[in-house]
Amino acid sequence: MASDGLAFSLLVGLMSLGAGVFGGMLGMAGGIFVVPALTLAFDVPIHQAVGASLISVIACSCGSAASAMESHLANVRLAILLEVGTTLGALTGVALSGVIAPSVLYILFSAVLLVSAYQMFQKARGGEHAERWEAPPDRWAEALRLNSSYPDARSGREVPYRVARVRLGMALMYVAGAASSLLGIGSGVLKVPAMDSALGLPIKVSSATSNFMIGVTGAASAGIYYVRGEVVPEIAAPVALGSLLGAYLGTMILARTSSERVRALFITVLLGLAVKMFLTAIQGGA
Repeated sequence: MASDGLAFSLLVGLMSLGAGVFGGMLGMAGGIFVVPALTLAFDVPIHQAVGASLISVIACSCGSAASAMESHLANVRLAILLEVGTTLGALTGVALSGVIAPSVLYILFSAVLLVSAYQMFQKARGGEHAERWEAPPDRWAEALRLNSSYPDARSGREVPYRVARVRLGMALMYVAGAASSLLGIGSGVLKVPAMDSALGLPIKVSSATSNFMIGVTGAASAGIYYVRGEVVPEIAAPVALGSLLGAYLGTMILARTSSERVRALFITVLLGLAVKMFLTAIQGGA
């Protein structure tokens, strides 16, 4: 690891700042960008990069949650409920790790990402009408008081929304948690499309709620890496600081960006990740 003290910390911090901005906007944490940057640009060993990435996930969640609470974008009640499904899925993923061939996992995950991108694209074709789509009443949503509203900074009005298909959402969160654990990626990349399409949430609420959730699963995984000695303070500290500030700024930008642009950016990221996963499968799933 070519760490040159202050210069290395500043460069890593700036990189994490940019990753945190994207993570805060898209609800998928900056870890998905941090690992490639640390390994390719800074020559950090992969296990130390993953350890630092998990720290960035926690930092992104904290920074985004603070900003999302200020802007009233995150649905906290829904986040707590869905986190149960994600955590159970993550535990299942740990139990299944090593049983399923990595190449098969990458191909399946690539297919899931393509389907998610297509569903989000179909919703994007509806423009503003897609955001105003009113979900059918759901007994769980009514009983648990999950329906809410969010302030639209661009129009200056409060936008009400209903939560649909809560049981389907729980099942998809379980799958997202299992995939995250099996593939070592942030589950936000599946949570946001699931909340956007299955639960019928506005894309801004989906992103903010996902950011509120990701810190819980990230903390559990980060603890394991810390015990193994793979969380290096010289790397993790600038990553955490940059990600924290970047995620706070990203969520502020999210509140002021049109839903169409946020969805278009997320679709682009999904397609890029699908291609990357497929190429990784062809190369042996390493």
